[in-house]
Amino acid sequence: MSRRGGDMRLLPLAAAGVAALLTAGVTTSCKEDAKIDTAEVSAGDVPTMMTRNVETLISDSGVTRYRINTPLWYMYDEVKEPYWKFPDGLNLVKFDNFFRAEATVDADSATYFKNKQVWRLDGNVNISNVMNEKFLTQQLFWDQRSRKLYSDSFIHIERTDRVLEGYGFESNEQMTRYTIKRVSGIFPASEFRGKGQRADTDSIGEAEGASVQDSTAITQ
Repeated sequence: MSRRGGDMRLLPLAAAGVAALLTAGVTTSCKEDAKIDTAEVSAGDVPTMMTRNVETLISDSGVTRYRINTPLWYMYDEVKEPYWKFPDGLNLVKFDNFFRAEATVDADSATYFKNKQVWRLDGNVNISNVMNEKFLTQQLFWDQRSRKLYSDSFIHIERTDRVLEGYGFESNEQMTRYTIKRVSGIFPASEFRGKGQRADTDSIGEAEGASVQDSTAITQ
């Protein structure tokens, strides 16, 4: 592992918390999703540690699997509900066996709730999976215990064949099997003219939900 800036003692904690964020899927018993109360993060909390300009490489079985970049990292380990805060943004890259990037995660800010093992990503959340599909939303939760990602916010998904938009989202950790709870638009990728822009879609009706498994859309 390597890291620029800050205290080297943070490395084991970073590996334990962040490696699980994009780890390979493992079958686990079903557990209720951890509910996050925004009141758990108080503006009056005093951090136990702060570090700047962190760049960390995380290894698994001797193979480098992840890279994390963040300009500012606060650790609140002595509050009632310990958490880490990344107020100035977080970038995470997952690598394959040949050190090729296969997934990326970006967000304006992030919070990791240690006891619940839940990540909350906020603001311009942008995730790309191994198939280069893009997932854009304003808030996303990542539950390490249930190995699920979920959101109640608007989500925009760019695939090679089509673009999906809707409200409410749930996915596996690999972002290859996912469900949009309330679809507001499905249209061909050829009608998409750029980020956040698309051709007239008046002819596209709303669906109540859509499930996507291995990148095959099924409108319910």
